[in-house]
Amino acid sequence: MPYAQSYEMQKGFSLIELLIVILIISTVYFLGFDGLEWGKQKPKALTPLTLKSGITSSEIFTGQATLLCINKCRTCYLRPSISAAFEEYSGALDLRNVTAYTLDKEDALIPIEYERYQDKKICLVMHFYPNGSSTQIILQKEDKSYFLPAYFGEAQAFDSPEEAKEYWLRNTTVLSDSGDFY
Repeated sequence: MPYAQSYEMQKGFSLIELLIVILIISTVYFLGFDGLEWGKQKPKALTPLTLKSGITSSEIFTGQATLLCINKCRTCYLRPSISAAFEEYSGALDLRNVTAYTLDKEDALIPIEYERYQDKKICLVMHFYPNGSSTQIILQKEDKSYFLPAYFGEAQAFDSPEEAKEYWLRNTTVLSDSGDFY
């Protein structure tokens, strides 16, 4: 009968067996769920259509920022304030080979020629301000053009820079005529 009594006493798991189970569960958890972030959405890639909303909704944006892109817009840097240094933008980018345009004083469409940063040609500079405004600009990427307004509205896509220019001028006229009540 002593054998039956010792068998009755070992109905539970030993400490070593419990540690092995915990180790297996931990390994499976870390291998399977380590890359997942619950409740957090990864930011979308910055494109001409999502540039303003992507920067102003990012964690880095504190009310004022400057985005600077070099290397044919493959690498971008963000300066979170006027006195801060530029830091490499770690989010996804889809701004390659973007050409920036503005309007001169005769409302002619001209490509913007920027300076250099880290001895590389700058392809885009945009400023974002505390009042929600930003640099008003036309961006051309491949066969599409995009108008990025300074204040109101979202970025708009067009087939050509000239169509974006017409939209820019139409919106400028509408805004300037809104004060006719004086």
